[in-house]
Amino acid sequence: MSKVVRSSKYRHVFGTVAKKEDCYDDLRITRTAWDSNYITANPSYFAVIWEAGGGGALAVVPWGMKGKVDPKMPLIAGHKGAVLDIDFNPFNDNLIASVSEDCTGKIWGIPEGGLKENMNEPLQTLNGHRRKVGTVQFNLVANNICATSSADFSVKVWDIEKGKDVFSSDGLHTDIIQSVDWNGNGSLLASSAKDKKIRIIDPRQKSLVSEAEAHPGIKGSRVCWLGNKLFSCGFSKTSEREFALWDPREFKEPVLRMNVDTSSGLLMPFFDKDTNVLFLAGKGDGNIRYYEVVDEAPYIHYLTEFKSSTPQRGMGMLPKRAVNVSDCEIVRMLKIGTKLMEPISFQVPRKSDLFQSDIFPACFAGEPALTTEQWVGGDNAEPKTVSLENGFVKKEAAAFNPVAVQEEKQMSEKELKDEFEKLQKRVAYLESELIKRDAKIKELETKH
Repeated sequence: MSKVVRSSKYRHVFGTVAKKEDCYDDLRITRTAWDSNYITANPSYFAVIWEAGGGGALAVVPWGMKGKVDPKMPLIAGHKGAVLDIDFNPFNDNLIASVSEDCTGKIWGIPEGGLKENMNEPLQTLNGHRRKVGTVQFNLVANNICATSSADFSVKVWDIEKGKDVFSSDGLHTDIIQSVDWNGNGSLLASSAKDKKIRIIDPRQKSLVSEAEAHPGIKGSRVCWLGNKLFSCGFSKTSEREFALWDPREFKEPVLRMNVDTSSGLLMPFFDKDTNVLFLAGKGDGNIRYYEVVDEAPYIHYLTEFKSSTPQRGMGMLPKRAVNVSDCEIVRMLKIGTKLMEPISFQVPRKSDLFQSDIFPACFAGEPALTTEQWVGGDNAEPKTVSLENGFVKKEAAAFNPVAVQEEKQMSEKELKDEFEKLQKRVAYLESELIKRDAKIKELETKH
């Protein structure tokens, strides 16, 4: 990777923090130590994982609620354990998924305009993981398909309408999974795990495509797709932050490996595939580095960095259809601090007021290209796109018709102990009956 000046339309991209009156303050961000972004967003709302006692919660905030957030604002609070990750449905602004330490995922329906009262009942519950669930991510091609990963070392792909998993990666991982990402057409999953490996999984073939040793450091790692290549970031043996780029066709060694710095915060990657610009934000950092990704070696070119005196705990990226094209805004990042959410606008300086088609190619339209059944059946498709030249027009959201799932009753510790003692007594009784039967058989054999 070279820092030599090169020709690029993104060479002078600059980031601007929103004015204080356009930020969102007094947010009670969760204090869990789990490696999460803590925030997700769509054109209608942003959501953050909320600090709550007696269970887990999240807050869904309409964009019009600027300034100090009402401390008594309604929350989604139906989990029995801390919420660890959240993701909006890409095809329906009013659906959000959450996963928790209570071993479940839940799908929530947001009323138009936002919550008016606390919500405790989900539209659907995803039961199947045996330990806490750490990540959730929707497929950007197939309707109502999402992936979750758990501390039970499994990745599950769900049909969220039926509340059933259509794939489970049991046995493919040997340690806690730290991140999961869908590829561009939603056909493959990539994962990074605490065993220092990254993997590519074909969920519909229920198979491991390939795996590689990624980052030797003991701290966390992440993985994301950069078009047809895979990007991972983690720590070296000497605890330096580093990233690597992988070609899935030759997966044993990366095509590029580069040290970043010696800071200790986990790196959070965000890729804008419309402009091929990669953003790297470190936890505890005040800066955001960004790079241009190309098809020829050295593949990743450093552009510059956004600098701030306030550190970030988490970070999110708004969908492209929500950016302001008249300001040549290519990306809007959402920075989470201790209690403040600051939008950061990244813009390409242009003098003309005309629509800049070279920096705004057709982007993700927020419409499914495949039904659940088509995707499960093996069909592939590219994400649907739309031009932003005349502004984005919101279309009718994708339908969501949840099927009621009979939940298995979770037994308390006392109930489990009682059941165990009952079974022990039953085993003892059956063993005594076997001894009596053997004695009877021996007696009959002696008589004959």
